[in-house]
Amino acid sequence: MRSLGQAGVSLVCYNFMPVVDWTRTELEYVLPHGGLALRFDMVDFVAYDVHILRRSGAEVDYESDLVEKAARRHAGMSPKAALALERNIISGLPGGEGHYTRETLRDEIAKYDRIDAEAMKRNLTAFLSEVAPVAEASGVTLVIHPDDPPFSLFGLPRVVSKAEDLRTLFAAVPDPANGITRCTGSYGAGRHNDLPALAGEFSDRIHFAHLRNVKVEADGSFYESDHLDGRVDMVAVIDTLLAEERRRKASGMDRWEIVMRPDHGHVLIDDIGKKVNPGYSCIGRLKGLAELRGVITALEHQH
Repeated sequence: MRSLGQAGVSLVCYNFMPVVDWTRTELEYVLPHGGLALRFDMVDFVAYDVHILRRSGAEVDYESDLVEKAARRHAGMSPKAALALERNIISGLPGGEGHYTRETLRDEIAKYDRIDAEAMKRNLTAFLSEVAPVAEASGVTLVIHPDDPPFSLFGLPRVVSKAEDLRTLFAAVPDPANGITRCTGSYGAGRHNDLPALAGEFSDRIHFAHLRNVKVEADGSFYESDHLDGRVDMVAVIDTLLAEERRRKASGMDRWEIVMRPDHGHVLIDDIGKKVNPGYSCIGRLKGLAELRGVITALEHQH
């Protein structure tokens, strides 16, 4: 941390998701306009967890109707489709490419059998209590990324998924260096989250904004939509972030700007067929950037 501060790195984005990082079941979901998006299908995921991975006790973590749908989905799934589903899910694991197998994934998940959400929160608090003061002294701000998606997967605890999680976190570790990454897509995938309200309540803790959008279905499935088209009111969120920037600048803060990136993007036009990291195609992200900059410019014009 001290070395990062000396090198001029002022933000460190990290997450606290055990075993699994971002998780999707489909990496090339075909949209009506022909582009490709990332998708999380709840039925497919339950089918994988219960019938392919065969995690012990997986059935009790889901509603009975979802388990029944997953059983039917798995029954009609070819071995090739099952393998593709597994590859997609493992793609989101840290170092997942070529590292995890079905057996090693099952073993890693089992290591958390005795760790529930409360224990995970205590671990996060213990970590930050040690690291945040060093970060602050080094001129570094820690910005925790939310769980993606913001609900439990494989029965693992998720502790950065909703407003109450953040309230608990900042009450336990109030250090100024303890901040958040505002990933609208990750929080947005949870129907329990009000994105503009979250941005307003924790605006002083936001130092990094990942701006993307999602469309969420009744069973919790979701896919990544156009940046300005989804359940996230992107205009309201950006308006709140711009207001916070103005407040910081007026108060004399040196680092008053909130770093932003157009997070993820569809695979479009000439990028289709190219090898790209999931979510990070060039044209789709540039399209998102143009749309977000348009919103920012229009809102700033009002002031």
